[in-house]
Amino acid sequence: MFARLGRMVVGHPWRVIAVWVVAAVAVIALSPGLPTSNDESDFLPGHYESVRAQKVQDAAFPDTFTPAAVVVVGRADGRPLTAADSARVAGIARSARDAHLKDVAELVPGPPSPNRLVQTIAVRMPSDVGTETPEAADAAHALRGELKRLTAGTGLRARTTGAASATLDDRESSGDADLLVMLATLVLILVLLLAIFRSPVTALLPIVVLAVLSQVANGLIAATVRALGLRADSSASQLLIVVLFGVGTDYILFLMFRYRERLRAGDDPKTAMVGALTRVGEAITSAAGVVIIAFLAMTLSTLSLFRSWGPSLAIAVTVTLLGGLTLVPAVVSLLGTKVFWPSKAWRREPEAARFARVGASLARRPALYASVAGGILAVLAVGSFGFRPDFDLAAGALPSSAESRVALQDLQKGLPAGATDPTHVYLTGRKLDRAALTRFGDRLKAVEGVGEVAPPQVSPDGGTAGFAVVLSSAPESARALDTVRGPLRRTARQAAPEGTDALVGGSTAVFVDIRSAMNRDYSIVFPAAAALIFVVLALLLRSLVAPWYLLASVGLGFGATLGASALLFQQVGGKPGLLFHLPLIMYMFVVALGTDYNILIMARLREEAREGAAPRPALAAAIRHTGPTIGAAGLILTGSFAALMLAGNQVLVEVGFAISFGIAVAAFVMALFVTPGLTALIGHRAWWPGHGDAPPADRPAPVPAGRHTP
Repeated sequence: MFARLGRMVVGHPWRVIAVWVVAAVAVIALSPGLPTSNDESDFLPGHYESVRAQKVQDAAFPDTFTPAAVVVVGRADGRPLTAADSARVAGIARSARDAHLKDVAELVPGPPSPNRLVQTIAVRMPSDVGTETPEAADAAHALRGELKRLTAGTGLRARTTGAASATLDDRESSGDADLLVMLATLVLILVLLLAIFRSPVTALLPIVVLAVLSQVANGLIAATVRALGLRADSSASQLLIVVLFGVGTDYILFLMFRYRERLRAGDDPKTAMVGALTRVGEAITSAAGVVIIAFLAMTLSTLSLFRSWGPSLAIAVTVTLLGGLTLVPAVVSLLGTKVFWPSKAWRREPEAARFARVGASLARRPALYASVAGGILAVLAVGSFGFRPDFDLAAGALPSSAESRVALQDLQKGLPAGATDPTHVYLTGRKLDRAALTRFGDRLKAVEGVGEVAPPQVSPDGGTAGFAVVLSSAPESARALDTVRGPLRRTARQAAPEGTDALVGGSTAVFVDIRSAMNRDYSIVFPAAAALIFVVLALLLRSLVAPWYLLASVGLGFGATLGASALLFQQVGGKPGLLFHLPLIMYMFVVALGTDYNILIMARLREEAREGAAPRPALAAAIRHTGPTIGAAGLILTGSFAALMLAGNQVLVEVGFAISFGIAVAAFVMALFVTPGLTALIGHRAWWPGHGDAPPADRPAPVPAGRHTP
């Protein structure tokens, strides 16, 4: 099949290129934009309590809002606010509102804190402006400037905190981090490809081709997500770029290494490309199939965020695969050997001395290498049991000098930390008298972890009562989540008057439900993906034995990566937890992409065995020939994700370290030591029952002297 595809592409390269160009233009012109949302409750199914509470709020209290930002006002000298100061705060709120700042819909002053050290102003932004969007950051920036002008000469000091303010601080602290990461990634790819191929043409080829493929993929993804009625978060576009360039560069490398190998064997350029595609096409397609299946398994998630990521990333990989099998061969077939210009090194086969030595040593002692490497990873994997999810992304990502963090410290001088984003408890069912509401509120106040409870707000029809509950801890902290998940929800249900239902909502409740949904997803998505990947590996390798230890090795690498991350950031760094969906991000990249390297080495092991090599010599030859490819691809992917650590954002530091460490383990430990070592030890039985390693009938495999090969 791949031979026929190669002959078709090489025979009609201009037609193939024209089809891709037309497709890119058409998709860009016709596709809708990617629908996004930054409201976490949009990603939860309707049966979760926080979502039902939000619906009650929308129906009974449509004017109630969760502040996008909170202005914390206090005296510059640190003394308590006077009555005149409080009146001045109300005037500042009116003046800022009358300034008609863009995307600042309302400013509502609150009462002074009990000790009168601080007073707050709640800031509402339009419902279509997410708190993590650039529009929210711009509005927070404009508000800060206006507050500075209004408080000049008053003796008051106003600082802003809350979600929109944290978004602004994140943008300012990161500065040009996005540009820095992009440039670092591109420079890394260019430098490594130049070092490998010594040709600017080959170095630029992946970037140019993937730029075209990304336009096609983004358009198809937007249309698919919209057609399925899903919503992505604001990070979806960045994630897609990483997947496209990471996976695409790998697949192009796999093809170019084999193309160069066929040229050295004496093939003319067109025949060499057909031969390269024939030999590596199945491995690339199978590797892409594993990644696509892993991503599609995310459609089983409870959260629509991950259900939208699944088909989106699967489409991106599918487009990249099709481009790697058609567009890249078409372009290279036109360039011929000029693709390596000006280098002549492609004509000589390198000694690959380093990988040859590794392969020879591993062939002599496969058990030693596999057990030592596996043992080290197993020790690291133990640390994964200490993983703690953390939703307090702003505190972890921002420096202590950021205004939103300083303002939060000011707020805590007079109010609980949860005042920036109260939790809401609603009673529904029948009209309630004031005494019953008072008793219910008193029960809520007695809950450990609750700072204060505002007087109840009753809907016009008297059928719903709402209580604003201010937690003692920051709304996103683990302590706040534990308070809402346990004692607060339990007390609300137990204390609800007869004939009423109690619902707990708000951002903290949403995080609680997201954590519950993700625990459920881990128990379903991961096993389903493993089962489907097993099927792909079994079909590729014609074996029911090899897929078991391949999956086990990938799982061990995943556990080691999570364990290393937990040890580094929680134990050494002292962080309360890690990014709450870090395991899922690792699953997408470390498990899905890391399996590619196992597939590549196994495909070469089978090819060497079919040429008549015994298991251990086949191992040595496979490492010698495929080691440079895996090393280069792994180094590029590892370096690309490690570039995220340059952003100055602790969240991206966690993601960058985890993914780069995981890919490094997959490429340089699993694919080069554990997987080939186990295959050599198991021998011919690794390919049971298909025995896809068997040489052609007219060339039987040699039997080593003195023993029978299993």
